[in-house]
Amino acid sequence: MSLLRCCKALLPAVALAALLPLGGCALDPQHLPSGATRDVVLQRLGPPTATYPMPDGGERLQYSRAPSGITVNNVDVDAKGRVVSVRQELDDALFDSTVKVGAWHVDDVLRTYGQPFQVMRMAFSPGTVWSWHYQTQNSPRLFSIFVDPDGTVTRYQTIDEFFYAPRDRW
Repeated sequence: MSLLRCCKALLPAVALAALLPLGGCALDPQHLPSGATRDVVLQRLGPPTATYPMPDGGERLQYSRAPSGITVNNVDVDAKGRVVSVRQELDDALFDSTVKVGAWHVDDVLRTYGQPFQVMRMAFSPGTVWSWHYQTQNSPRLFSIFVDPDGTVTRYQTIDEFFYAPRDRW
């Protein structure tokens, strides 16, 4: 086969490979257009991992990469079906202002962070620890919420996680 024919045969594959990274943006909630409708969200992102009713009559569409991923994106839609906010919840800058120790219950945790990758019983007290993987400046971290037997959040913590590497690094 001549060099010209070989290059012509490879051209479609090279063009497709160049476009693949652009397609990933369509799957990232952070790239939703302002004021998008719920239908546009579902078309671009697919079905959410969970949905929750919001107090104002709207709905939260949650896109979680758990248990092995490091992001939980909440897309809040108002009662008219328009996106009013998109937020990646697993972020050091947000934990202090978001988690309401003593006031939050399990339902609040799920509505904000979705299903954790792990729920463990504690040997030193009668409750559970709910944990999520996340990343800060390329450093693997662990976010944990402590829940008492009644389902109330008693505290939370973040720590470095030395043994976890997201799947995209494997």
